[in-house]
Amino acid sequence: MNPAEFFRQTCRVARRARRLLAAELILILSTLALPVNAQEYDVLIMNGRVVDGSGNPFYYADVAIVEDRIVAVGQLEAAAATEVIDASGLVVSPGFIDLHTHTDLLGNGMAESKVRQGVTVDIMGERSSVAPRDGLGAADSDGPNWTNFSEYFGLLEAQGIAMNIISHVSEGQIRRVVMGYETDKATPEQMQSMKALLERSLKEGAWGLVTRFESGGTPHPEEVLELAKLTSDFGSVYFSHIGSEGYEQQQELDFALRVAEEAEIPVHILHLKVRGQQLWDEMPDYVTQINQARARGLDVTANQYPYTAMSHGWSANFPLWMREEGPERFTEMLRDRSLREEIKSDPEFIAWSQEHGWWEGIAMARASTPEVSAYEGMRLVDIASARGDDDPADTMIALMAAEEGSISGVFHNQSEENVRLIMRQPWVSIASDGSAIDLNAPGVPHPRSYGSNVRVLGKYVREEGVLTLEDAIRKMTSLPAQALGMQDRGLLKPGFAADVVIFDPDTVSDTNSFEFPKSYARGVPYVLINGELVIDEGIHTGAMPGRVLRGPATE
Repeated sequence: MNPAEFFRQTCRVARRARRLLAAELILILSTLALPVNAQEYDVLIMNGRVVDGSGNPFYYADVAIVEDRIVAVGQLEAAAATEVIDASGLVVSPGFIDLHTHTDLLGNGMAESKVRQGVTVDIMGERSSVAPRDGLGAADSDGPNWTNFSEYFGLLEAQGIAMNIISHVSEGQIRRVVMGYETDKATPEQMQSMKALLERSLKEGAWGLVTRFESGGTPHPEEVLELAKLTSDFGSVYFSHIGSEGYEQQQELDFALRVAEEAEIPVHILHLKVRGQQLWDEMPDYVTQINQARARGLDVTANQYPYTAMSHGWSANFPLWMREEGPERFTEMLRDRSLREEIKSDPEFIAWSQEHGWWEGIAMARASTPEVSAYEGMRLVDIASARGDDDPADTMIALMAAEEGSISGVFHNQSEENVRLIMRQPWVSIASDGSAIDLNAPGVPHPRSYGSNVRVLGKYVREEGVLTLEDAIRKMTSLPAQALGMQDRGLLKPGFAADVVIFDPDTVSDTNSFEFPKSYARGVPYVLINGELVIDEGIHTGAMPGRVLRGPATE
């Protein structure tokens, strides 16, 4: 056992000893004050300010847990319990549900950046999903391999994970299995194959269907509608990634609402925002459009992350004609110097560079080669200056060619006013679009993986009053549970899963920045997942009580 692990285990033993003494005292008192058949609990959280996830005002109560379920919420001070947590001065709430992540816990199930801020459920699957992978070759040449959701979920459960995981199945992933990078409309036979893969995935436990569109939306809307209608038949949900968020956002939003209407399915929009300063004023119109859709009975919700910068690959700056044939062909065109001027003058390249914040707003988050990764954390305009390049567009193309088309970035391109406007909408949840990672994550990642939920509680609740505490918790708990159709999480209520976060409302906050993103949340001393302490007095216990939560169509 290494010294750090020895210290962690020693602290854990000491804490448990203190709790056992407290539990023994309560047991003695309970024999004096309670009837012989009094309830005994595994965990008793005492004296906390309960914010139950419903949006209702807080109240003071104790929360009792037996195994993996909440069994009582009320005045339980004299009850017996194996483990007692004194939450005096702290808020007790349901665990946070992150509706939009890129988490993959295979190989490292600790999920530190998420559980340390109170996230107990992560939902993954967007542009691609972990399955299906039929015919695509090895999933990971250096690790375990799988083809379908059953195999992947089995690997997660055998390994052990600290938090709960949900995965959607991606429409783009299904299409790639059936058609590769072909861009033509699917034949009837190909459409049947896609529907069969969707049905299999939903029955294996994928929660719902998720789409990721490039700017302007899907070129084959009837295909997506057919898959959405099948998803609806299985009682599942449809999540829509609006790919543009800029010049072509209107037509993508129109299509998401069309799906809600024609497929008669709940539609959830991932990270609602407007990017590009020249487009910021359009956000109120989108909010009005969604409000009108809801007023006429469409079940449409959305989520947001509480930052003015986004993160994805630099490849999103490049025109579709370069990317639609797959990564190998994309790399060939990046390295073809005869195409350099054509790329730079392409209207899509210009427009999407504007949307992403131009060269002053585009930063490098992660690269793989030492020569290029030396620029991680820098803005593109500064990289160009350091290289002696006159045009930052040339810098971007040259570095992308060196990295085979794969550089991840952070793009400073949104309005703080719009962040607040979106946050105030009652149908908007909080989600990170990040990952469950640790302090050894490569590159200079977006800080949202470490701080989205606690940033809302610290900055937008305590400091700025954009939300009340009760509504902020609702947006992290019962509202995302509702968007998923989840029946037993998102509220502190008897019979619900014992996913619980206990935090200090006076100190809870993020501790990082875009320049120094890799640090954990402050003010979250306790997190229980399925009734077991994962964060105990601010320390990760090493416990792995997380589960794969399978969707409503699972057989």
